[in-house]
Amino acid sequence: MFIPFPLPYQGSKRKLAPKILAYFPSSANRLVEPFAGSAAISIAAMATNKAEEVWVNDLNDPLIELWKIIVNSPDSIIKGYTALWEAQLNKEREFYKSIREEFNKDHDPVKLLYLLARCVKAAVRYNSQGEFNQSPDNRRLGMRPAVFAKHAHATSALMKGHAKFTSVHFADLLKDLTPQDVVYMDPPYQGVSGSRDRRYLGGVSKEDIVEFLRELNRLSIPFLLSYDGRLGDRSYGNPLPEDVAYRVDIEAGRSSQSTLLGRAETTVESLYLSLDLAKATKVSSEHSSQQLTML
Repeated sequence: MFIPFPLPYQGSKRKLAPKILAYFPSSANRLVEPFAGSAAISIAAMATNKAEEVWVNDLNDPLIELWKIIVNSPDSIIKGYTALWEAQLNKEREFYKSIREEFNKDHDPVKLLYLLARCVKAAVRYNSQGEFNQSPDNRRLGMRPAVFAKHAHATSALMKGHAKFTSVHFADLLKDLTPQDVVYMDPPYQGVSGSRDRRYLGGVSKEDIVEFLRELNRLSIPFLLSYDGRLGDRSYGNPLPEDVAYRVDIEAGRSSQSTLLGRAETTVESLYLSLDLAKATKVSSEHSSQQLTML
């Protein structure tokens, strides 16, 4: 099955989507992503009929505006991206710098798309003034317009008329959530970023996340959360309290960075399930701190 992926985005859960979606409740009507980023789980959920509607939210307003255009007016974003992609030829380094400077002034979502396609590791980075400051990857030109067009049109076909877009703090979503929703969260990982992760325009503390999860549990709203993990024998972050969520270890494959250093290490990401969801999907609580299996 072809599942579109219109936005290059570091940390995207595109490859892990099938493993994450395996834990989704069968009764979910709407998937809500408070930290959408590439919205890979929303797209995969729509493509595999795991959700009928999606709510895409991210504090990064230009990113949400970009999503609106991709879904609702794909031809316009394809035209804008194509113009920028072609204009860069033979002056890629200088052109990227000029577009980055312009974006930091006008926050044009088309320019953000170009920056995402060209920046190092597709990694969104902002400085303390909220300016996009990631460097270009001068070894590549970014996704070709024809390839982007294919992904944009496919994404629009999946999501148009079935998607809601907002750019608010994740806690502000609570008032409009119901037990018929399922919430998937992919905030900055513990142990990988500081108190202010530069992928985001504001900080996301563990305390705020835990409080949000407790409220979701109280309201019987199912959730899944990608939050920490380990590489080889090195762990990143501390587990969430066991009275908040059950943890499932998902193997994410061999680390390419470790391979380059001559080490054969596997990346394991932690997926936390809300208490009711863990019971509904028959996850064994006896192994909540180990790799869990579907029974």
